[in-house]
Amino acid sequence: MDATELQQRYAAGERDFQKVDLSSAFLGGVNLSEANFRESDLSGANLIGAKLVRVNFRECNLAEAHLEADLREANLISANLQSANMTGAKLMDASLRAANLYGATLKSADFSSAILSEADLREADLSRAKLTECHLGRAKLMKALLMEADLQGVNFTNAILMEANLHGANLTGAILHGVNASNMDASDADLSRAQINSANLASAKLQRANFRATNLSWTTLRSADLTEAKLYRAKLCWSNLIGATLVNAMLIDANIHEANFRNANLTGAVMPDAGSGEPAKNEASTHVADQLRALQQQIKSRQ
Repeated sequence: MDATELQQRYAAGERDFQKVDLSSAFLGGVNLSEANFRESDLSGANLIGAKLVRVNFRECNLAEAHLEADLREANLISANLQSANMTGAKLMDASLRAANLYGATLKSADFSSAILSEADLREADLSRAKLTECHLGRAKLMKALLMEADLQGVNFTNAILMEANLHGANLTGAILHGVNASNMDASDADLSRAQINSANLASAKLQRANFRATNLSWTTLRSADLTEAKLYRAKLCWSNLIGATLVNAMLIDANIHEANFRNANLTGAVMPDAGSGEPAKNEASTHVADQLRALQQQIKSRQ
C-alpha cells in the first residue's frame, strides 16, 4: 500500500490498516485520526503535522519516523520508536507503555498524563518536554536528556535514571521511590515536596537543587554533590551521606535522624538547630541533638 491508496481508503471510511507496509511513506499533514495501524511498518515515514488522534500504533515499527504530529490519546504500546523525531509532538494522554524510544528526539514534546511505564528512553532527548503527571514507573532513562523539562507530579517509581541530565528540571511533587539515579545531574533542579524514599542518588550532581520539604528517607546520597542545595524541612532519616559535599547547603528544620554524614564536607552548611538537647517537635531524640553538635563542631573545624 502506498500513501495515495491509504488516503483514498481512509477518505472512503476505512479505518483498519493492520500489518500494512508504509515504510518511508510521505504522510505529512494528513488526518488519520482513529485509524488502526497495529503491527504495521511505518519506519522512516514522514508524518510531520499529521493529525493522529487516538490512532492505534500498537506494536508498530516507527523507527526513524518523523512524528512531529498530533498524537493525543494515541496507542503506542510496545511500538518501536527508536531514533524517531517527535520534536514538539502532542502526546497528551497517550499510552507508550513498553515502547522503544531509544535515542528518540522528544524535545519540547507534550506528554502530559501520558503512560510511559517500562518504556526504553535511554539516550532520548526530552529537553524542555512537558511530562506533568506522567507515569514513568520502571522506565529506562539512562543518559536521557531532560534539561529544563516539566516533570511536576511525575511518577518515576523504580525507574533507572543513571547518568541522566535533569539540569534545571521542575520535579515539584514528583515520586521517585526506589529509583536508581546514580551519577545523575539534577543541578539547579526543583525537587521541592518530592518523594524520594529508598532511592540511589550516589555521586549525583545536585548543586543548588531545591529539596524544600522533600522526603529523602532511606536514600543513598553517598559522594553526592549538594553544594548550596536547599534542604529546608527536608526529611533525611536513615539516609547515607557518607562523603557527600554539602558546602553552604541549607538544612534549616531538616530531619536528620540517624542520617550518616561520615566524611561529608559541611563547610559553611547551615544545620538544624541542636537546641538544648530536648526532643524536638518532629520527635527527634537527644541522640539527634548530640549528632547535630558533632556536625556543627565538624563544620567549625573546617572553617
